[in-house]
Amino acid sequence: MPASVPLARTRAEVFDDLVLDTVESLELRYSRELAGVEFAVEEVPPDLNVYDTDVLEDGDVPLARLLPGRPGRSDTPPRIVLYRRPLEFRAVDRDDLADLVHDVIIEQVANLLGLDPEDIQSD
Repeated sequence: MPASVPLARTRAEVFDDLVLDTVESLELRYSRELAGVEFAVEEVPPDLNVYDTDVLEDGDVPLARLLPGRPGRSDTPPRIVLYRRPLEFRAVDRDDLADLVHDVIIEQVANLLGLDPEDIQSD
């Protein structure tokens, strides 16, 4: 089966596309504010005993993390990391996963920009 056929896409590739879709739509409205912000996907969160307030959790399971970077240091840009497997585990289907990924990114961008998540529009 050719790689261009949708069935040949891995779950990780589908997830990455969902993240990219939301990020691209946010960058249309917040291009200046999001310039230099890195978005990343990791399979699972790191194994830590305690998570700081920069982590968005569902119960005790981290879904995403905001690393705000260091002011005045261009070598440490802000970074938003989504944890793929915990998000996939919570989704019923692909549409539900798309909504969940969207909501988590909106929440993290709102935290980064000091805005209310309801004020962030990506559609």
